[in-house]
Amino acid sequence: MEEILKQFPNLTDFQIQQFEKLQSLYEDWNSKINVISRKDIDELYSRHVLHSLGIAKVIEFQSGSKIMDVGTGGGFPAIPLAILFPETHFYAIDIIAKKIKVVTEVIKALELKNIKAEQMRAENVKHEFDFVISRAVTNMPDFVSWVRGKIKSKSKHELPNGILYLKGGDLSEELADFPKATEYNLSDFFKDEFFETKKVVNVPLK
Repeated sequence: MEEILKQFPNLTDFQIQQFEKLQSLYEDWNSKINVISRKDIDELYSRHVLHSLGIAKVIEFQSGSKIMDVGTGGGFPAIPLAILFPETHFYAIDIIAKKIKVVTEVIKALELKNIKAEQMRAENVKHEFDFVISRAVTNMPDFVSWVRGKIKSKSKHELPNGILYLKGGDLSEELADFPKATEYNLSDFFKDEFFETKKVVNVPLK
């Protein structure tokens, strides 16, 4: 939590309270429905919350923009970003109903009004978004095939509309078919060794 306050010093008191509630909420829900590995729950703020907020180090979502989180799992990266950007609309989907149950209950407990969670496959979503975000749910070619056609053509951000993907390691082979992709090293922003190989990848889709 200290690192979040250091990295994002302009949080309101309400946002700080929301971030502070995450540990107890996820500990409680994880005891009923396992959405975070047992070893990771103790590192919730670095491995899940701060990791999710890595996207905010490469882009500031504009008020009114629409973001879809595909394969949200326990609500990452969507929930931390929804706290940070209260004027941005988030749509978090996953195909596993029990995970969406947890996400929905966490959203209620945090009184978040700018995020909706639903059990849904990305291919079946009918809306368009400024960005699709995700955390390493599959390889990039497959992911692009799921979400192509879900991206708004008109861009209002500095980065081109498309995918913002949290992933680690050498992605050269995976990104070979996407010459416009840009990789941002999270180790440039966060000093914890967990982030040494972690990246945010922007793949324009318009």
